[in-house]
Amino acid sequence: MAVMDTQSATASPAGLIARLRALLGGSHETSVTKRLAGTIFLIRVLSAALAYFSQILLARWMGGSDYGVYVYVWTWVLLLGSMMDFGISASAQKIIPEYRTRGEHALLRGFLSGSRWMTFIVSSIVSLLLAGVVKGLSPWIDANAIVPLYVGCLTLPAFVVANTQDGIARSHDWMQLGLMPQFIVRQSLIIGLTAGAVVLGFNLGATAAMLASTAAVWIAMIGQMIVLNRKLGNHVEPGTRAYDFRGWLAISLPILMVESFYLLLSYTDVLVLQQFRSSEEVGVYFAVIKTLALVSFIHYAMAATTAHRFAEYHAQGDKARLSAYVAHAIQWTFWPSLAATIALLAFGKPLLWLFGPQFVVGYDIMFIAAVGLLVRAAIGPVERLLNMLGHQHICALAYALAFVMNVVLCVLLVPRFGGHGAAAATSISLAFETVLLFWIVRRRLGLHVLAFGKRRS
Repeated sequence: MAVMDTQSATASPAGLIARLRALLGGSHETSVTKRLAGTIFLIRVLSAALAYFSQILLARWMGGSDYGVYVYVWTWVLLLGSMMDFGISASAQKIIPEYRTRGEHALLRGFLSGSRWMTFIVSSIVSLLLAGVVKGLSPWIDANAIVPLYVGCLTLPAFVVANTQDGIARSHDWMQLGLMPQFIVRQSLIIGLTAGAVVLGFNLGATAAMLASTAAVWIAMIGQMIVLNRKLGNHVEPGTRAYDFRGWLAISLPILMVESFYLLLSYTDVLVLQQFRSSEEVGVYFAVIKTLALVSFIHYAMAATTAHRFAEYHAQGDKARLSAYVAHAIQWTFWPSLAATIALLAFGKPLLWLFGPQFVVGYDIMFIAAVGLLVRAAIGPVERLLNMLGHQHICALAYALAFVMNVVLCVLLVPRFGGHGAAAATSISLAFETVLLFWIVRRRLGLHVLAFGKRRS
């Protein structure tokens, strides 16, 4: 009878709330991580809903051909914009905790301002050079893509600074400030601006959609900068600033190699598909990838939450705490990813239908693409662990090998199998990358970084 009463109390709404508070409450680092990762995940889910909604609207308003051009150009913006910050957005989660731990406040203040100025200036110069490249290659580029590509060049400096500010904010556990401007404000502005153009009677082609996206990126970045400066002013004591640009780059550039090869691995399928298949097929494949994005968001949430804590525990020399924290991060990456994958595959057809009836043909591609995402989730955010502990060079090599494999497989499979070949190439490459990272962490750190199996002591 007492057992039944206990079970009844646990199953009641009050009991469920109590269990949820016990799971997410508390000040222990695992509880804090769950709350912060939960915050990031919710932001990314809301962002995914907004992005999904915006992509559906754009696909219907623009038509298959223009939408395919927009996807192609926006993919280049995402790829290049994420690489042009020298890896500062990721290395900030290593540099800032180390400066705080060692009490190097002048260097900390210098990094908080100097990193943003550095990335803005260099990305502006690179954007001008890229515009020149577009002009030089214009005879060989699809005529409908030339003007959108120029607009994409205007987007890059703001995109890069926003990424840098995101890394700074996350290093202070300001997850909403780091992510909201990029993933919520920006998406909302894209929807509002494109909807306004349609209501006013403008033809929403690829150029107009890119102009709206560019305006959204700049507005969101400036707003984020204003709020971040205010919070840093209250959090960091004023004083002299020291700038160690060479030291920052020494840490950041190897991490940039890791991030770059990962991004290339992520976007190679879309870019190769564009070269061999029609814009309509690119649009269908992109819709499939967007539908599966929820799985990637879980991995991203844990990586964004845990990276600076890996660096902090390593700087403190607390190996036991680091090992336990890594195991926790892996568990909270894989099992939610598995649940999300099952749900998305179950409802894949109606989700794709939202883009338009013609997009449902990509449903079976979802199963192929999901394999790679699940395999990667099985080892959690170990690439961040390697980067934060100074093993970024070997991590970059693993990503480079996976990227080369992906390019080769895409070139071999895409011309014959289209989107199915692109998904297969990416999944095989992700599985290869996962095996390499597992082996590297096992050999160099002596950790069992797998969601199941016995953890090494």
